[in-house]
Amino acid sequence: MAYEFIRVDRDGPVTIFTLNRPEVMNALHSPAHFELDEAFNAFAADPDQWVGVVTGAGDRAFSAGNDLKHQAGGGGMTLPPSGFAGLTSRFDLTKPLIAAVNGVAMGGGFEIALACDLVIASETATFALPEPRVGLAALAGGLHRLPRAIGQKQALGMILTGRRVTAQEGLALGFVNEVAAPGALISVAQRWAAQICELSPMSIRASKEAVYKGLDEPTLEAAMASQNRYPAMAALFKSADFVEGPLAFAQKRAPAWKGR
Repeated sequence: MAYEFIRVDRDGPVTIFTLNRPEVMNALHSPAHFELDEAFNAFAADPDQWVGVVTGAGDRAFSAGNDLKHQAGGGGMTLPPSGFAGLTSRFDLTKPLIAAVNGVAMGGGFEIALACDLVIASETATFALPEPRVGLAALAGGLHRLPRAIGQKQALGMILTGRRVTAQEGLALGFVNEVAAPGALISVAQRWAAQICELSPMSIRASKEAVYKGLDEPTLEAAMASQNRYPAMAALFKSADFVEGPLAFAQKRAPAWKGR
């Protein structure tokens, strides 16, 4: 369907979501949040969409976060239940998401990237949680996802100063998977997506869910004991992919994944 503030493009099983407000550095307001919520709902429900890539329009910004001018002007800031960008409180999405960060990722913009499973950053990308500079706090997951991604001390070093971090430092800290030349960013993200699509979508969803749910378990033993009961793992065991993988291996051919 047509959207006003985002673009959604399909390339086989890969779906590219583009935050499309370049005139405000892809800052998001309430209508954009609800469009993204609808787009991610459709992505989650479609068995033929396997991997998502999230990026920003233009070359200046992935997203500058919350549209403060819209808010200051009296614009409503209602969020869908799925949170900022229709994503930061979406805890049941088992399909992998790749953030292709093409410039500034500030505040909520950084929180969108942290809500994705992989982060590919342009050499020009910068990241920060600067909310305390304007009397706010990074409540869309940044205060919790960043420490889980890079450790408490390094995360607090960013959170308590609001400082900007380059793509290369993000790679060194561990929240960036790869740094790409600006003109190659999307192709690099698509390469990662293609590598994921070579594997069973059902296995990928089960693996992603097990990682995140396992981190919430109190011990490694508890995580390993619980993993077979997670919904995506149970779905894997009942899937066509679970039969196809060993069969293709035995027949020495490439598997024909169904994703169901």
